[in-house]
Amino acid sequence: MTRQQEESAAEVAAVDRLDDEDYPAYSMGRAAEILGVTPAFLRALGAAKLIEPLRSEGGHRRFSRYQLRLAQRARELVDEGTALEAACRIIVLEDQLAEALRINAQLKRKMTD
Repeated sequence: MTRQQEESAAEVAAVDRLDDEDYPAYSMGRAAEILGVTPAFLRALGAAKLIEPLRSEGGHRRFSRYQLRLAQRARELVDEGTALEAACRIIVLEDQLAEALRINAQLKRKMTD
């Protein structure tokens, strides 16, 4: 592979990561800032097994956009008075329901095609 091909492949990979909901693009500090929460809140979500951030080579937590959406929903529920553990369970169930509905819609489309 030529140098130009390598550079082009690297650029395509970088763009793909920007579109990837699961790419761990956000540091702990940036994620907390975006969500308006403390790093301790994000660590608590990890301890509750709602989100499991990837670790950089240096051991730092890295969060994806998908994980930030889950954390935002948790914050909303906690702000409404829901206990953290209960909020995490609600979010898992909401996520499972959304996935089941998506699969159901796909199956219905296949049956009508």
